[in-house]
Amino acid sequence: MRVLVEMLQPYEGRVYDPRCGSAGMFVQSEQLVEAHGGNTRNISIHGQESDPTTWPLAHMNLAIHSIEANLGAQPADTFLRDVHPDLKADYVLANPPFNVSDWSGHLLETDVRWRFGKPPSGNANDAWIQRYMHHLAVCIRRGGAVVAVVRY
Repeated sequence: MRVLVEMLQPYEGRVYDPRCGSAGMFVQSEQLVEAHGGNTRNISIHGQESDPTTWPLAHMNLAIHSIEANLGAQPADTFLRDVHPDLKADYVLANPPFNVSDWSGHLLETDVRWRFGKPPSGNANDAWIQRYMHHLAVCIRRGGAVVAVVRY
């Protein structure tokens, strides 16, 4: 998690995680900004989490670290109910559940996020990547945005 944040260096702009878990990468991002003498008010945090147990943990983790964020009003599946449909982020930090076969792809055949073709319904990997690209303001780094995926 820390390595990904250090690679992207989100010192300012909009940071998005479509499946933020307990919000650890958001905490790491704010700590990186502070460690390098930056102003944490220069980044805005946007995310969502589908797990109804993990979602309140993310809020608690952010509150403990005095981080303001928009995680939506309730837990929500990023594919079926995007809580940030118009967000164009500068950074996407994500550790999605790759190789998921049951991701409701059959319900999303005409989704606007599939700019590069409909992902296969039996594997969510392509859907995750297109999801990130949909929310990036720009898909090139240095003055733009970066998409990065970490796989553990």
